Amino acid sequence: MRSTVLRMADTLRHRGPDDGGSWVDAHTGIALGHRRLSILDLSPQGHQPMRSACGRYVTVFNGEIYNFRALREELEQAGHAFCGHSDTEVLLASLSRWGIEAAVRRFNGMFAFAVWDREAQRLSLVRDRLGEKPLYYGWMGQTFLFGSELKALRSHPGFKTEINRDSLALYLRHDYIPSPYSIYQGIEKLLPGTIATLAHDGAGWRLTAAPYWSAREASERGLREPFTGSPQDAVLELDGLLSDAVKLRLESDVPLGAFLSGGLDSSMVVSLMQRQSARPVQTFTIGFWEPDFDEAPHARLVAKHLETEHTQLYVTPEEALAVIPRLPALYDEPFSDSSQIPTFLISELARRSVTVSLSGDGGDELFAGYNRYFIGRALWRNIGWVPSPVRHLASWSLGALSPGTWARLFDAASPLLPPRFRPRNPAVKVQKLAEILAVDTPDRMYLELVSHWRSPASVVIGSSEPPTILTDRSQWAQLPDFTQRMMYLDAVTYLPDDILVKVDRASMGVSLEVRVPFLDHRVFEFAWRLPLAMKIQNDEGKWLLRKLLARYVPRALTARPKMGFGVPIDLWLRGPLQDWAEALLDEARLRQEGFFHPERIRRMWGQHLARSRNWQAHLWTILMFQAWREKWG
Repeated sequence: MRSTVLRMADTLRHRGPDDGGSWVDAHTGIALGHRRLSILDLSPQGHQPMRSACGRYVTVFNGEIYNFRALREELEQAGHAFCGHSDTEVLLASLSRWGIEAAVRRFNGMFAFAVWDREAQRLSLVRDRLGEKPLYYGWMGQTFLFGSELKALRSHPGFKTEINRDSLALYLRHDYIPSPYSIYQGIEKLLPGTIATLAHDGAGWRLTAAPYWSAREASERGLREPFTGSPQDAVLELDGLLSDAVKLRLESDVPLGAFLSGGLDSSMVVSLMQRQSARPVQTFTIGFWEPDFDEAPHARLVAKHLETEHTQLYVTPEEALAVIPRLPALYDEPFSDSSQIPTFLISELARRSVTVSLSGDGGDELFAGYNRYFIGRALWRNIGWVPSPVRHLASWSLGALSPGTWARLFDAASPLLPPRFRPRNPAVKVQKLAEILAVDTPDRMYLELVSHWRSPASVVIGSSEPPTILTDRSQWAQLPDFTQRMMYLDAVTYLPDDILVKVDRASMGVSLEVRVPFLDHRVFEFAWRLPLAMKIQNDEGKWLLRKLLARYVPRALTARPKMGFGVPIDLWLRGPLQDWAEALLDEARLRQEGFFHPERIRRMWGQHLARSRNWQAHLWTILMFQAWREKWG
C-alpha cells in the first residue's frame, strides 16, 4: 500500500519537487501521499502528510490559506500551541477547534485537500470556493482514488482507462471537459466550494457531497443587497478589498513576482503589489514577433511607469512550437485552449527567478471584460425584435460569402476604421455572427457564443451530451439581466474549467505557484453587489476597474483593445505543424480508433489547408485529443 501511494505521489513531482511523504493506516486501508512545493515554512516542520496536534486528523494539502496568520493568532489565544510556521499546521488546528465545515468557511485561500478523521473513520475532500486548485476522485473497483491530476490516479494498478464518450462530446463543444465530468468513466472532478465525505454507513462506504460556499448564492445575494454608494465610494471600497487580497497573497518564504501583460487586470495587480512592496516587484512578460499577438510593448510601458524589475522574453515560433509535444503530459485530460502555449512559456520564464507569481485572472468574469458581455447585449437588443425568418435569412447571407472574401473586405476597410473596430480574425467573427443570428433567445445566443463544435455528438461516435450548468437552467442563479447571466455562467464554467485549469497545469508543470487576487471570495461577493452601470459604460467593460487603475497608471498606457493571449495556430497548421496534424487526422487512423466520424473532420482540414475556411479552433480541439490519447492510450 505504501509503495503504491508513493508511486502515485511521485507522478506529481513537478507539483512538489522539494519534499514527499506518505501516511498509511493498514487496518482501515487508508493511504495518503504528498509532494511538496515549499512556500511557507521551508523547514521539516512543514512536511506532509501532517497529523494534527491532537492526533485525530491527518491531511494532505495542496494550495495556500492566505489568512493563516490571523487564524493562528486566534487559535493561540484559545490556547493552541504550534510547532512550526506553516499554513498546513494552522489548517489542522482549525479543524480540531471548529470542525471541518466551520473551519473551511473561515479560510481565505486556494486549496484542495484531503483529511482523514481517525476518530470518526471519515475521509473528507475539500476544494476552494472558485476552483483554483484541482481535485479528481472516484471508485475503481473496490478502491477509492483521489488526486490533483489524473496521472496520479492512472498510476494505480487498478485504474481502468475507459474513455467517457459523453465527456468527449462536451470537450468538443467547450475546448475543456466541464465539471463534474472527466475524460474517464467513473472519475469526477470535485466541484468548487464543495466538501465530499466518504464514510462507512454499516453496509459499506458511502460518498456524499455538499457545498460550503456557493457562487450562485453569492450572486443572488449581491442583487438582493446591492451596493448603494457613489462610484467614488465603490472605487474606494474596491481599492481596499483588492489591496488586502494582494497583501495576503504576498505572504511567502520564497521569491515572488507577477505576470504582466500590460492589460487592465495584470496592471491592477502589479500596481497594488508595488504600492505595498519595499523593493521593485519582479514582473514577467513574453513577446511574440507577430505584431497581432505581441503584448510586450504595452507591458514594458506599464513596468517602466511602476518601476518594477521587469523581465521580457521574445519567443520565436520554434520555441512556441516546441511546447506542443509537452501539452499532453501537462494537461493530462484533453484541453484545447491554445493560450495554454503562451501561458506555459510565461510560467517557464517566471520560474527562472521566482517560485510564486501573482496573476490578473478573474477580472474579466467579475467586472465584464469579455467582449461578449457588451457586444452580446447590444446584438440581442438590435436583433431580438426582428422576426425569426428574417434573422435566418441574414444568417444565411453572412455565411454565403467565404471567410477568404470577408478577410479581403476587412483588409480593404481596415485603414478606414478606428483601431478598436479592427478585430483580430474578422472572418472568424463574421462566421460566428452568422451562427448566432439564427437563435431564438438571448440565452441560446450565449451558448452559441461559447460553443466551438455546435453538434459534437454527431462527430463523436456513440456519444450523447450530458447536462451541464450551461444547459440545466435549474442550476442557474436567478438573475434578471442577460449580461449578468452571461457573467455568472462564465464564472462557474469557463473560469474554473478553462482559465484556472490552463494556469494551474502550465504553472505547476514548472513548479511555479500562481496566486489570483481577483478570486478572493470577498472581491467576488463585492463585485456581484455592483450595478452593471459600474461595470459597463459606453459599450466598454471594466468601468470601475479603469477608474481605480487610473489612480496608479495613466489611462493612456492601458487604453487598448483586448488582445487575449494567443498564438497563430491557423498559420502553424498550414506550415510547420501540417505534417504532425495530417498524421493525427489521417482518415484511416480516425476510423480505426473509432472515436470520431472522420468525414466532417477531413472536410474541415481540407478547407483549412485550402484557406477557404479558418477551422483552427475546431481542428485544434481534435488534435489535442489525438495527441493526448497518443500519450496516455
